[in-house]
Amino acid sequence: MNQMIFANLVHRPFRTIISVVAVAVEVTLILLIVGLSIGMLNDAKNRQVGIGADIMVQPPGSSLLMGVSGAPVSIKVADVLRKLDHVVAVAPVVTQLSTGGTLEVIDGIDLPSFESMGGPFHYLAGGPFQGPNDMLVDDYVASSKKLKIGDSIETLNHSFRISGIVEHGKGARKFLPIATLQDIVGAQGKASIFYVKLDDPNSAEAVVKEIKAIPGMQQYGVHSLKEYLSLMSSSSIPGLSTFINVVIGISMVIGFIVIFQAMYAAVMERTREIGILKSLGAGKLYIVNVILRETLLISIGGIILGIAVSYAARSGLHHKFQTLPILITPDWLIRATVIAIIGSILGAFYPALKAAQKDPIDALAYE
Repeated sequence: MNQMIFANLVHRPFRTIISVVAVAVEVTLILLIVGLSIGMLNDAKNRQVGIGADIMVQPPGSSLLMGVSGAPVSIKVADVLRKLDHVVAVAPVVTQLSTGGTLEVIDGIDLPSFESMGGPFHYLAGGPFQGPNDMLVDDYVASSKKLKIGDSIETLNHSFRISGIVEHGKGARKFLPIATLQDIVGAQGKASIFYVKLDDPNSAEAVVKEIKAIPGMQQYGVHSLKEYLSLMSSSSIPGLSTFINVVIGISMVIGFIVIFQAMYAAVMERTREIGILKSLGAGKLYIVNVILRETLLISIGGIILGIAVSYAARSGLHHKFQTLPILITPDWLIRATVIAIIGSILGAFYPALKAAQKDPIDALAYE
């Protein structure tokens, strides 16, 4: 049977290749789009952790995704937080989402308080702000845009001088003096988020409760680092799970339609062959088994090709866009494989049943 199945696939190479490519497209769509979504979420999470704060305090209505925040509040909130037990430092930050060219978050920081969270920036070139129109960028941005110290960069409709290139992984990828960003966005004396450093990280839960008990701050978003990490998942971000499910659904439909069309056409073309098999004693289960095993071989070929293309595409995209994180996990490799196989089997099921129900006499007489 295996020799016959392989011969059937080789006998119609173009159709087999098209079917394999369709399954590969299905797998690639899932791995790259889901990988990009999870990669960006994971990257945002890691960069927040890299700041070194133990607690994050956001205004009411703010999103967990930094830069997609609610209206900033008075920077004097920092003075209230500094008076609490176990608090050793507070860093107010203004975040602004920029859509000019690429989607990115700009952080306006007070350098001394920001560095009090997890230590000073690691400068790969240049140094701290020298003036209000200076900007720090991380090494990924500098590499992707070929920036060097002293270069000018256009952001938020303003021109800034690159004063320092820092190691990535500490909040945003671009930093401005907090007063400069406050002026640009019209939020003088305000901040979008407050990072809080404690003398003992184990006191985080108690301090969170204390902050929420402060009059007027009951509706603030106050999260310990541990809680923040648990909340930053695809199920917690509005719309992300729906988006992933839509991508999976579209990918599965692509695989289903192509496999259905290919196997249905193959059954029609092999009517006489099926009649010969049935006249030699092949039962319905045997015919169904042949069709489904052919489909499984096509699926396996498509899955292998799809995984290879996904890794190649990820490498190419990372080389071209270093700030674009695509995370292909073993979990999603397994899911994509299962989804592709299920879609292919569903697509071949009706053609397999139709082949099994053919009358051997009619099939032999078919021209």
